[in-house]
Amino acid sequence: MAVRLRLMRMGKKKQPTYRIVAADARAPRDGRFIEIVGTYNPRTEPSEIKIDNAKAVGWLRNGAQPSDRVKKLLEISGAWSAFEDGKTPDELVAAAAAAAPAGDAS
Repeated sequence: MAVRLRLMRMGKKKQPTYRIVAADARAPRDGRFIEIVGTYNPRTEPSEIKIDNAKAVGWLRNGAQPSDRVKKLLEISGAWSAFEDGKTPDELVAAAAAAAPAGDAS
């Protein structure tokens, strides 16, 4: 099965927000998806990008092909450089846990 990382449009008319999803390449743009990897809101200033880098790198390691826009968003979030550096999703989770403040018990 060919998997692509792509944007799935959400929101009201003329007020788009996007989910970054892993989906079968044959599925329609806003159709069925496998997993949500992150979100993108272009309407805020600056644009809001939230990506789970460990999930994104995991999908890229398994052969998922990102669309052009998703690749650009992954570069901004740092997931693309982690993928190219050969980091595993486990290493990214450990790094994120180490970077979190010790007193944060949310």
